Amino acid sequence: MNSNGNANHVKVLVLGSGPAGLSAALYAARAELAPVVLTGIQLGGQAALTYTIENYPGFPEGVGGAQLGELFQKQAEHFGAKVEFDTASEVDLSQRPFKVKADGGEYLADSLIISTGADPNKLKVPGEEELTGRGVSYCATCDGWFFKDKKVVIVGGGDSALEEGLFITRYASSVTVIHRRAEFRASPILQVRATEHPKMSFIFDTVVTEVVGKEKVEALRLKNLKTGDETVFETDGVFIFIGHTPNTQMFKGQLEMDNLGYIKINDRMQASKAGVFAAGEAADSHFRQVVTSAGMGAAAAIEATHFLEAQAD
Repeated sequence: MNSNGNANHVKVLVLGSGPAGLSAALYAARAELAPVVLTGIQLGGQAALTYTIENYPGFPEGVGGAQLGELFQKQAEHFGAKVEFDTASEVDLSQRPFKVKADGGEYLADSLIISTGADPNKLKVPGEEELTGRGVSYCATCDGWFFKDKKVVIVGGGDSALEEGLFITRYASSVTVIHRRAEFRASPILQVRATEHPKMSFIFDTVVTEVVGKEKVEALRLKNLKTGDETVFETDGVFIFIGHTPNTQMFKGQLEMDNLGYIKINDRMQASKAGVFAAGEAADSHFRQVVTSAGMGAAAAIEATHFLEAQAD
């Protein structure tokens, strides 16, 4: 497979291997369309980085994120989907079949399902980039273990901030949540769990202005947004959960997007170009749940199947 005219021609190409992409692959495979999935950098998407998923139906005791991703993949492959450990780098949607360049070669796709997900936002303060991997993290399940008996800060106020904060309490001696607003946006059940946890404490109306440390994180400079007071808060690590940016840059100028870069779709997952569908967090800034992403992926594949059938008539 190379760019010398030997491109792989596929009926359905799925970009991304999170819940949306693998659900789409399952449905397209069952429709006997032999879909190919390009996994992207993270097999299983963001969900695979989550220690325990408690709200996916069918798993009353919860299920590990990586384990759920493996189950999704096995099921899709069982019905004939092909999962390639490869990342798309360039797309040309000007004509069908769509051209997709990946690290491993080139694809021609009769239909395209975009499920490229989203990446965590950065604070964009001094010291953050320099100390990433040395006390600055965006993934509690990846790095929580390194903070055994240490002081940790969580930045954010949504579900993921409190979920990951609660997870880190199993390792850290203390977890302090810093939030720029006066109250959390997280679901009530998580707020109750967090506020009742003996290891967790909270600083509101406050932002981080600098991550301080030479070889590793030593402290954070904080600013109270109401009083303007600046303080230094000593900590061994900081986990940042302040939202996400969709991985849709390579579709700019080719598909309609909103002002945040999420792909605009209709209620049938159809993007602004016929034959292109989007599912999961590349197109969903609102729900951002494993179950909704999976549902969107299934819907996208059903619609792609209808689209291909109509083309064949």
